[in-house]
Amino acid sequence: MKKLFITAAIAFCSFTVTAQALENSLLWKISGNGLSKPSYLYGTIHITCDATLDKNILSALDATKQLYLELDTDDPNMQAEMMGMVMMKDGKKISTLLSKEDYALVSDFVKTNSGMPLSMMDTMKPFIVSAMVYPAMLGCPMQSFEGELAKVSAEQKEEVYGLETVSEQMDVFDVIPYENQMKELVKMAKEGIDKSKGQFKLMMDAYARKDLNALMAMMNDAENPMYSDHNDVLLTNRNKNWIPKIEKAAREKPTFFGVGAAHLAGDDGVIKLLRKKGYKVEAVK
Repeated sequence: MKKLFITAAIAFCSFTVTAQALENSLLWKISGNGLSKPSYLYGTIHITCDATLDKNILSALDATKQLYLELDTDDPNMQAEMMGMVMMKDGKKISTLLSKEDYALVSDFVKTNSGMPLSMMDTMKPFIVSAMVYPAMLGCPMQSFEGELAKVSAEQKEEVYGLETVSEQMDVFDVIPYENQMKELVKMAKEGIDKSKGQFKLMMDAYARKDLNALMAMMNDAENPMYSDHNDVLLTNRNKNWIPKIEKAAREKPTFFGVGAAHLAGDDGVIKLLRKKGYKVEAVK
């Protein structure tokens, strides 16, 4: 259960996008601005049916000396830290955030699609409960690009680092009102898992085409205030916090950076922020 929870929880952070046209590529080379050797930036999707790394990614991993993900996934304390931050503050409970009718609806939806009774998650942040349902959208055994990237780094005897701490990532979901998170979960339950599966398949297809523009269009059409109203804490602030860390790591040694594909695009996306700093960031095709 812990492995499922960790992967699903991290996945939640990858499904938000801002508008900015980019070439169809998930792998980008970072060079110039004083870098002695290039580093690479890769947009991941955190849960998928096939996390096979293509030859360009493997070549970039061979050419770099360390791996940075959103979180330091080989930190033995990561799971314990994350499990300690899943509860709502101030004694709030899901059962008190919902009407009796909506609670029954969500309870059935969550139990059917995660195997876990909602009563056991009553004090959890609603986004955690939503994330527990994500694997049901796949329709296949769950794989992770982060896991595959970390596996290659281990084989190369290279270290894995995180661009942010567990606390920094999880604190986002204390900033976003629990009531807003709850509305998203109720919406999922009312629409049913089939609609979620369909939306997720469209997203996976766009990702397979490396079409960041299509991904952005999907999210902009989602009519989901959970994302649009809180884009600053979900993406923008985190992207800006990462830039000095990316710069420092890339100057120390050639580095492979793997973050959710949503973080790449937009005026405040990692690619454009690096370009504003004077780096050449170009698509690898």
